[in-house]
Amino acid sequence: MAENNTACNAKYSGIGGQAVMEGVMMRNKENYAVAVRKPDGEMAIVKDVYKGIIPSEKAGKIPILRGIVGFIDSLVLGMKALNYSADFFAEELSGEDNKEDNKEGSKEEKKEEGEKGPEVMTAKEKESSMGVFTVLIMIVAMFLAMGLFMVIPYYISLVLSGWIGSPRLLALFEGIIRLLIFVAYIKGISMMEDIKRVFRYHGAEHKCINCLETGHELTLENVRAASREHRRCGTSFLLYVMVVSIIFFTLIDTPNRIMRVLLRIILVPLIAGVAYEFIRLAGRSNNPVVQSLSLPGLMMQKLTTAEPDDDMIKVGIASVEAVFDWKSYLKENFGK
Repeated sequence: MAENNTACNAKYSGIGGQAVMEGVMMRNKENYAVAVRKPDGEMAIVKDVYKGIIPSEKAGKIPILRGIVGFIDSLVLGMKALNYSADFFAEELSGEDNKEDNKEGSKEEKKEEGEKGPEVMTAKEKESSMGVFTVLIMIVAMFLAMGLFMVIPYYISLVLSGWIGSPRLLALFEGIIRLLIFVAYIKGISMMEDIKRVFRYHGAEHKCINCLETGHELTLENVRAASREHRRCGTSFLLYVMVVSIIFFTLIDTPNRIMRVLLRIILVPLIAGVAYEFIRLAGRSNNPVVQSLSLPGLMMQKLTTAEPDDDMIKVGIASVEAVFDWKSYLKENFGK
């Protein structure tokens, strides 16, 4: 079966997600599910509802604002999903001492679980360690990211200020430095073994969504053949955040250096909101111009996605099926 074409006649499904530790999170409106391949090889699914930081439909209809809210929501929900998946492996480590004693019983349990299908839990049944400490980690990570991608490129560009008199040209060079740091960062983490597995689950997530949005049934064979690049990917979003920041900081300037640094932090939500509008358009439009503008983001995804194995694909499929009626979607949009 030839690889499905994601750029031709793809129809927006409304589902999205992300890769987590040994699993995939899928979200459909307020509902989301995290499917994880546990250390014992079995699959577990956690289902929950996330209404967002502003649980109002009005916020989702206001351009730019919906992008800012969506950006924050994706960070919060993404951290929760990662935390859920990590909990399964923390449990495995805590029970390591008892593993040998229960080996035979475990084999029988796995056989029974395989016959019954994956374990499905609600968030209340699967207690997460999401708390103040986790939130603090997320905040620290955000400030480190802003320092790495927004502030450091500015100070590096100052080295060139003695040779470049134009503030706008200097801002352009700063943007180029920012893009180079971003690409180098992605390339660097992609060489880590654990991250390589996450990127394979990232590929499984994309393949599942592409399979449906190009009108194919959600089967192992069809998902396997689907593309692993998607126009609504977070990698593309981050790339266009970098591009939009170049435009913003080229047009907005102040002679005060401290204010320049503050602007690079304060304007991040607005920049994210603008980048989101393009990603939103790219995910809903098959216009050739929009598709062409989406190509750099798709190319970047060559670094952040990898081909999944069949077990990873099955995890992605289970996550989709937990929150999305794909058969009704195909019937309504493709007549299948």
